[in-house]
Amino acid sequence: MLPIKICCIQSIEEANLAIQAGSTALGLVSEMPSGWGPIPLERIGAIAAHIPPLVTSVLLTSRQSAREVIAQQQVARCNAIQIVDEFPIADYATLREQIPGVSILQAVHVFGPESIEKAKMIAPHVAGIILDTGSPHGETKVLGGTGKTHDWSISKAIVQEVSCPIFLAGGLNEENVAHGLELVQPFGLDLCTGVRTDNALDEKKLRSFLSVARQAHLAVA
Repeated sequence: MLPIKICCIQSIEEANLAIQAGSTALGLVSEMPSGWGPIPLERIGAIAAHIPPLVTSVLLTSRQSAREVIAQQQVARCNAIQIVDEFPIADYATLREQIPGVSILQAVHVFGPESIEKAKMIAPHVAGIILDTGSPHGETKVLGGTGKTHDWSISKAIVQEVSCPIFLAGGLNEENVAHGLELVQPFGLDLCTGVRTDNALDEKKLRSFLSVARQAHLAVA
């Protein structure tokens, strides 16, 4: 089955909807420097505790040290952590040592060929990489949830050159997901805005996206 993470989950009700529709992972966004979707850590912990064991709960964090991420995880208690900003290479090992059993994922914001080298550098230290659209070096950082695609030819090159699982994110919806899967051939998908209406998880969009994505995946496989 094609792994699909539905991000920016806001409540237990949204979690239930995503799970019932067939999502394999749920993203729970903690405090970010900008953008829509973050919720308090305490609510993340409550939602994560409700998610059944065969669905992965993912804490999204903009913290930039192992110490800060571990402090968040002590409240959130998710199955996986997705780091969305720059992170010291040495701190990945600290996370693995201090929170064993929790998968560590890293977002790479795709801009140009330098993104390929960055992904290659990070890959040996993480369980997976999320290729996303953002502006991490701007005056106000944008670390995901933009609803915008990036240059998928660069994402394709990363998939070809990096051995760890790669998730495609950024502006996915039911109209473009088949092309994204065919071109990039990622391990899985990650999306937020493409299945929401007025900031609420939209059941019709969600089920339609999942159906289209999985049919397209079978055609590519």
